[in-house]
Amino acid sequence: MSAPTTPTLLYLDNVTVTFDGFRALNALSLAIDHHEMRAIIGPNGAGKTTMMDVITGKAKPDDGQAVFDGSHDLTALDEATIAELGIGRKFQTPTVFEHHTVEDNILLALKADRRPFSALLSRRDKVERERIDALLERVRLNRHRHRLAAELSHGQKQWLEIGMLLAQEPKLLLVDEPAAGMTDQETADTADLLRDIAKTRAVVVVEHDMTFVRDLGVKVTCLHEGSVLAEGPLDVVSANERVIEVYLGR
Repeated sequence: MSAPTTPTLLYLDNVTVTFDGFRALNALSLAIDHHEMRAIIGPNGAGKTTMMDVITGKAKPDDGQAVFDGSHDLTALDEATIAELGIGRKFQTPTVFEHHTVEDNILLALKADRRPFSALLSRRDKVERERIDALLERVRLNRHRHRLAAELSHGQKQWLEIGMLLAQEPKLLLVDEPAAGMTDQETADTADLLRDIAKTRAVVVVEHDMTFVRDLGVKVTCLHEGSVLAEGPLDVVSANERVIEVYLGR
């Protein structure tokens, strides 16, 4: 079956994934619009990670459709091809080149045809310098550009990795628990950063911190046992009796 054409940026329809008899996703349906930020919540084992694995090509569904940017069938593509289409994923633990400067981390991530690390030996043109400056300013690291990435705080490393993903010009950014391990100020700054990013591309945030989710001020989808349990504004979702029962508690 060919992939349908959809006006939304990301379209999941009845996606089911089974591992050794365990149904990690159970007829999951979800749509993310262009320039939308969506928060995904739910208990451990709800299917949040498997959902992101399907979107990025790491896991293949047993059934259902996953369509990106019009008509690209994600279920038929490998991880590298999906990344090239414009899907970037940030895991909970930041992955940066700790023995390189903040600036060189961004340089290495810039979307261009280059051999690994050859960029460090080449002369940077004006456009490249401007892009690096803009990305460092956007992720609040311009003042730290000459520091080694290893010297950054946990929150700053998270921002650096987000900057590295933005350097690859994704249309959709998947961010896993960005507030974990951050100070209160870093958490607030991260909410501001993600809201800013969502002005120009779609962002999906998987998060357990309800205060952080509230700060984002976006539509929330609660997953449970591999499917959507509730969806809407946080106040509506958090008042849902089933959401309270299986996730938030009383």
